[in-house]
Amino acid sequence: MSKVLVAYFSATGVTAKLAGELAKAENADLFEIKAQQPYTAEDIDYTKKDSRCNLEMADKSCRPAIEGKVENMEQYDAVFLGFPIWWGREPSVVDTFLDGYDFTGKKIIPFCTSGGSGVEEAVKNIGSVVGEGACVEGGKRIGGEISEEELKVWTEGLSL
Repeated sequence: MSKVLVAYFSATGVTAKLAGELAKAENADLFEIKAQQPYTAEDIDYTKKDSRCNLEMADKSCRPAIEGKVENMEQYDAVFLGFPIWWGREPSVVDTFLDGYDFTGKKIIPFCTSGGSGVEEAVKNIGSVVGEGACVEGGKRIGGEISEEELKVWTEGLSL
């Protein structure tokens, strides 16, 4: 049986709730990706040209510092990676997390919370960040509430 981790970044709590439900459904460990400088509501106001999220996302090389580290990442075979969609992809703070580990031989399954934007661009970008040694697949956009049963149906379709 695979050892599974659910790692997530949540700016408003929506992704955190979903990640917790997924970890419970999959009997997985849970890790929150936390920015060293927490995001405020003003920071994530994408309607303001000079908001922190817009400035970070405009620079693909931006890697905001994060707190903490997953202990013994090598023990995990699969990592569910959760985040809100910013600018059509994962937030830069998620890329900081990805840069911090060797994902060779691991499966990464992205899931995002979004009212409308898909996860496809994020899946491609995550693949380029982690490199060819990792398998990035099964991305899913979840626009609102999802039941434990619906989570099970999704994850049963993945080969973990």
